[in-house]
Amino acid sequence: MIQNIFLASHKTYGYRRIHRQLLNQGVKISANTVLKLMHTLGIKNHIYRRHTSSYSSYKGNIGTKAPNFLKQTFNATQPYTVIHTDVTQVRLTNQHWAYISAMTDEATKEVLALQVSAHPDKQLIMKTIDQLCANLPSGTKSIIHSDQGWHYQQKDYQAKLKALDFIPSMSRKGNCLDNAPIESFFNLLKRESLNQQHIKNIAELSVIVDKYVHWFNHERISLKTKGLPPIAYREQVLGN
Repeated sequence: MIQNIFLASHKTYGYRRIHRQLLNQGVKISANTVLKLMHTLGIKNHIYRRHTSSYSSYKGNIGTKAPNFLKQTFNATQPYTVIHTDVTQVRLTNQHWAYISAMTDEATKEVLALQVSAHPDKQLIMKTIDQLCANLPSGTKSIIHSDQGWHYQQKDYQAKLKALDFIPSMSRKGNCLDNAPIESFFNLLKRESLNQQHIKNIAELSVIVDKYVHWFNHERISLKTKGLPPIAYREQVLGN
């Protein structure tokens, strides 16, 4: 069973999450026993820590900056109340850059929207918001937290949030810890998937991230969400 759980996790689970998954399946076993059995079986998770260049979209004060309502207090317990967003970049094997815009739920860790593009432009951000709206219950009012990137300061973006009754919140300039939840997701996406592969083009990247997000939301357990995947945890919290 340990071997099967490890392989199903795409070889990313360490002993703590394997132990939790065994408990979820009704197997009574200690974490130390799982660790010893993994050593015996020669099982070790391989997380690729290849250096990836960080992306900065900050271009100064070019529009409207929102207050930082969160101030690194990431304690949302109800789904959809606080949503984090950001853009990251990925180097393709054709030496071009690709850009990923994502939105994640602070309470459940669920990826609520993710778009891929060859350009980090306004269209990418707007498509991400549109996808978010399609995935939210009608009438949802959320805090949308971002950095101070130029996309998020623009009038069109701010007007879109206002029209949807969303509350904008922004990190302090150059402080990635203020938006740690989305930074954590991008780190996992790269370490557990993208850094293990040679990605040729945007189309291939889109397929890969779509598969990862489906696995992340439906299957990847987290100790921060009671050993459940994001969607299962959200359904438990909402009583669905």
